[in-house]
Amino acid sequence: MRKRLIKSTGFLYKHLLRRVLFLSKPEEIHDFMAGFGETLGNTKTIANAIRFATRIENPMLEQTISDIKFQNPIGLAAGFDYEARLTQISSSIGFGFETVGTITNLPYKGNAEPMLGRLPKSKSLMVNKGFKNFGAKETIKRLKNHAFEIPIGISIGRSNSENCNTQKNSIEDIIKTFILFEKSKVDHSYYELNISCPNLRGNVIFYPPEKLRELLKEVDSLHLRKPVFVKMPLEEPDNEVIKMLNTIASHSPKGVILSNLSKNRKNKFLDVKEVDKFPDNIGSFSGKPTEKRSNELIKLAYKNFGKSLPIIGCGGVFSAKDAYKKIKLGASLVQLITGLIYEGPQLPAEINSGLIDLLKKDGFKNISEAIGVDVN
Repeated sequence: MRKRLIKSTGFLYKHLLRRVLFLSKPEEIHDFMAGFGETLGNTKTIANAIRFATRIENPMLEQTISDIKFQNPIGLAAGFDYEARLTQISSSIGFGFETVGTITNLPYKGNAEPMLGRLPKSKSLMVNKGFKNFGAKETIKRLKNHAFEIPIGISIGRSNSENCNTQKNSIEDIIKTFILFEKSKVDHSYYELNISCPNLRGNVIFYPPEKLRELLKEVDSLHLRKPVFVKMPLEEPDNEVIKMLNTIASHSPKGVILSNLSKNRKNKFLDVKEVDKFPDNIGSFSGKPTEKRSNELIKLAYKNFGKSLPIIGCGGVFSAKDAYKKIKLGASLVQLITGLIYEGPQLPAEINSGLIDLLKKDGFKNISEAIGVDVN
């Protein structure tokens, strides 16, 4: 019954609701859906009904990573709930965890339009928000009185401000945000440190090991109560990625997210005509065009670090098979956003249901047994 309802919801979304929603500007629809989700989440009767109808729960999907229990491996990535509106509904539609943000010390209204764009043939979104958010203090106010049914993470990055124009003041800015959340009463489970947003002003880059080391030393000194996962860039060459991973592994972060958006407008998985709709040097691209490189990086990281540096796979997840591929290449957990936009709100439940079938087919009793099995 539940599987049939999930399948029907997906069919209705893709063949009816999505067509209606896509008639409006992406940013307008995002704001509407975030507000609608917030209303549903704050109406417990409705949220519980949605949960009963769609959420898939099974011991085969449960894991404990960095002392955090995850009921399933599918998470909502940073970049969608940057106004902290969806923490009360994300579990009801099937997510096993959610990252709020990216949140910065100073608020930011977002880059000049367009901030979002759709590339349906490419199964991608053009993203140009530049860490749009209310700032750390206001986000804390929004979250501090909430209880969470699933692990909630806080993605932290440097403020998109002229004041953050050097390595030194950018690190100071990031550390201020960590301190604000550490002192708050927000009951979050982990942090993400976003060093790889490609849509910020200024020329501060944390990729070179010496610069990354400076940042992580300051994070180490905080002795944070919650684990940190570092969100990595997509398009750095393998040897540079290994240098970053070695640096991360020698400091306090407990894992990595692989990975962020594609800046390459000549990415062969992007439809040229769709890309040309957007001005040059505006935005980066999500979804299917990021999948291949994301999977390569997951395999690279797992091959060199195994389970000693847990991996959250992110990029191009539209189905259970997509998620399972990342897991078999070494990801312990998987995040998505773009798949939700194109496939529908039932996607997390749909993926979890499909993962159970795939695990059974391969003879695994738990999702953890499948991690990295395709890496030689």
